[in-house]
Order: sequence, then structure tokens, then C-alpha cells
Amino acid sequence: MGMFEYVAVLTSIIVGLGITHLLQGTARLIQDPEAGRPYWVHLTWAFYMFLTAVFWWWWEFRLELLEVWTFQVYAFVILFAVALYLLCAMLFPPGLDRYGGFKGYFYSRRAWFFGLFIIFQLIDVGDTLLKGGEYFASLGPEYVIVRAVKISLCGVAMRTKNEPFHAAFGVANVLYQVSWALRLYRTMG
Repeated sequence: MGMFEYVAVLTSIIVGLGITHLLQGTARLIQDPEAGRPYWVHLTWAFYMFLTAVFWWWWEFRLELLEVWTFQVYAFVILFAVALYLLCAMLFPPGLDRYGGFKGYFYSRRAWFFGLFIIFQLIDVGDTLLKGGEYFASLGPEYVIVRAVKISLCGVAMRTKNEPFHAAFGVANVLYQVSWALRLYRTMG
């Protein structure tokens, strides 16, 4: 087994736990109406994180081309997986009693969620650079512009409880994620 496969096993476990957390939280909404009243904006972000976690494996496959794995690279890729897990885990807490449902929870934890989302975006840029300058350049200016816009809008999302803003931001992220995956990652390589 090569180094990429070794790292992929560990990161797959971490990201798989994030997906599990999202699926269990969603199933809990269906199984137990007392678990908390669903909030569509929250569910939009849960769906976005599910897509991100599923696509993450596809994006990371390019790391197979790395010829040299240092401990720093290894730790960085693990950190990326951990950040993804934490974003997934934050969306479904063990209890909602103090928050009055998912809407209250979502807005009370927005600074944490979107702050971590900023860190995730920055790690993603580092990860993309790690895959090589040619790869980074192949993504075009769109990649950098979208990261800058997402980071800026996360800064706004951390400070506002404006429901139309959060709704538009969540829906736009889902649509863009699907568009990006379909346009750039139809085949590996």
C-alpha cells in the first residue's frame, strides 16, 4: 500500500464519521418529531456539507500524484478531514432543549460554523496548491474568486441573523457545489 492509500484510509474514516453524523441527524428528524423542529436553512447547509463530504474523496484523489509525503503534508491532509468532520458534526447537536429547535441552534452557533467554514476554505486553498501549481492554474481565476467571496460572505454570516441572507447563501452554495462538480470533475485526471 502506498502512502496515499494509507492516508486515504484514515481520512476516509474521519470524513465517513462526518457523513454518518449528518445522516443520523437527518434520520433523527424523521424518526423523532420531538428531536427538534426542522428548519429548512439548516437542512440546506446539512445537504451542502453532505455534498462536500461526498465530493471531498473525489477531489482528494489527485493527491495520489504526490511523489513525496512529509509529516507536514500528512498532518495537513488529516487537518482538512477533521475540519470537514467538525462542520458536519456542528449541524446536529446531541440536544436542542436550550435552543428551541434547529432554527435557534443554527443562529446561536453561526459564528462557530461560519468561522470554521472560513478555515475550511483556507485549508482547501492550501490543499489545492499542494496538488501542484499546474493543477491550481487549471482551475482558473474562478477558484480564487469563489474562495474570496465565500470567505467574505462567511464573515457576514457570522454577524447576521438575517434569514433571507442565510437562505440565499446556503442555496447558492449548494447550487454552486453541484455546478462545480459537474463542470470540473466529470472524470478523474
